Amino acid sequence: MSKNTSQQQSATLRPKITEVFNPTKKDGEIADTLSNPPRRQFTRQRRQLTDGERRQYARMASLHLVKLQQRLAPHARIGLYYDGFGELPTQPLLTWCRRLGYLPYLPVVGSLSRDNKDNMDKRLRFVPIYQSKLLNIPTRIHSLGMKQNHHRRLLWARELDVIICPLVAVDKSGNRMGMGGGFYDTTLSKSHQAGAKKPLKIGWCYDFQVVEQLEHEAWDVPLDGLITPSGLRWF
Repeated sequence: MSKNTSQQQSATLRPKITEVFNPTKKDGEIADTLSNPPRRQFTRQRRQLTDGERRQYARMASLHLVKLQQRLAPHARIGLYYDGFGELPTQPLLTWCRRLGYLPYLPVVGSLSRDNKDNMDKRLRFVPIYQSKLLNIPTRIHSLGMKQNHHRRLLWARELDVIICPLVAVDKSGNRMGMGGGFYDTTLSKSHQAGAKKPLKIGWCYDFQVVEQLEHEAWDVPLDGLITPSGLRWF
């Protein structure tokens, strides 16, 4: 698909999104830059997309992965995730990894011991993907609702070259709003504080999930880059 064709398709699809997220509307009104918009505002819009629209947006976003390749070594380790809540589909990411020889992984929640108060250790670990289709991977549903695969070979985030991070919203400085569990921030905080160059933290989402500015705390870990159907931007 040519760049012009991609832009034309993006323009064709985008009006539906901007209409739903008109700041002048009372229902789910977008907050100003001093407070974050409610998560349901974005999750509702994701659910309103048809399966065909999701796949089309994902194909458009995947055209920009070539720009990410320029920063990766051969056989780079790439952390992915299941798109189980209406997110931009991640199957194109797995297909891309397989085509170029990158090594894909999926996150596992709760693989570590609990503390003396029986609180879950929120650090994610990652299991290798051997299948070519996410649908073919045997999974169990975690108590928090997400799918995950279990395997004895678990890697720490610092052993990956890239982590594709799920998100609800992201601002133009790379600040990310997650689902509120803090798993990715906890997982990536030490390497971020140490100024480590890897893993690269890349967002993958629809264009309507990008906002001007989000509130963020000192412990929040910003993204290094963002891929949407309209392009890739570095922060």
